[in-house]
Amino acid sequence: MRAVRAHDREAAVDSLIAEDAPYPYAGEGDVIVKLGWPASWVDRSGRDRAPVIPGHEVSGEVAELAVGTTGLSVGQRVLGLTDWNRDGTLADHVAVEARNLAPLPADIDHTHAAALVMPGLTAWQGLFVHGRVETGQTVLVHGARGGVGMAATQLAHGAGARVIGSGRARSREQVLELGADEFVDLEQPAWHEAVDRVDVVFDAVGGEVLDRSAAVLRPGGTLVTIAHPPTLRPEDGRAMYFIVEPNRDHLVQVVRICREGGLRPLVGAVRPLDQAPQVFREKKTTAGKTVIHVA
Repeated sequence: MRAVRAHDREAAVDSLIAEDAPYPYAGEGDVIVKLGWPASWVDRSGRDRAPVIPGHEVSGEVAELAVGTTGLSVGQRVLGLTDWNRDGTLADHVAVEARNLAPLPADIDHTHAAALVMPGLTAWQGLFVHGRVETGQTVLVHGARGGVGMAATQLAHGAGARVIGSGRARSREQVLELGADEFVDLEQPAWHEAVDRVDVVFDAVGGEVLDRSAAVLRPGGTLVTIAHPPTLRPEDGRAMYFIVEPNRDHLVQVVRICREGGLRPLVGAVRPLDQAPQVFREKKTTAGKTVIHVA
């Protein structure tokens, strides 16, 4: 099959090439998905596994079921997040544990589904698993115009929370259109002094913004970040850093909300598989997710 692979751990991006690669092996409980975050360089046992295939978001059709795999059928449309310690999705086919895949309804195309997985799952888990957001609470979303931030803003709004979105001044109108009740300009040095106390902070920025966020929490509030472990913690509250995990049940909820119009994945560029190495090397960014289309 055709795949994008990295051969050199020290020069991971520069070593990416599109080439022929072995067809993936399907172990018990696996599904082979035909495809329409850079990979880890070691397996679950810590053994080197170069060359690696990067990419972990997938939307495609089930091409093969391993012995013992249940709950899915050949030809079924699915989407999901693959394991960090196995080869990824920038290939014609990928082996995925069935429990990491959710059914993809016919009214969501593969391009938008691929752009939905990582931001949707990350925002869902940050808000409702770690942040425990409830109706009527106030949520501050840092980086509300980014991929995960946009998903968090929409999901928090849909859950009945009052949402404050933050970002650069030019992002104001788009963040408000996503459902934020208020916008905070992070380019203002004293932004944190103008923010009323909130129940939950969802941070996708890190750095000084994250450090100042502990001070805007109400007693008993929660600070959740995907940037890096917090160095300053609230005096009376919780603070945590997390990495998104594959989860079928969470993804089913994300897909449901998307179908109901409460979450709009933003697609930026759509590029063919052979251009994927170039996409990794490009320094300019586009609004929305770059989706690699496998013909």
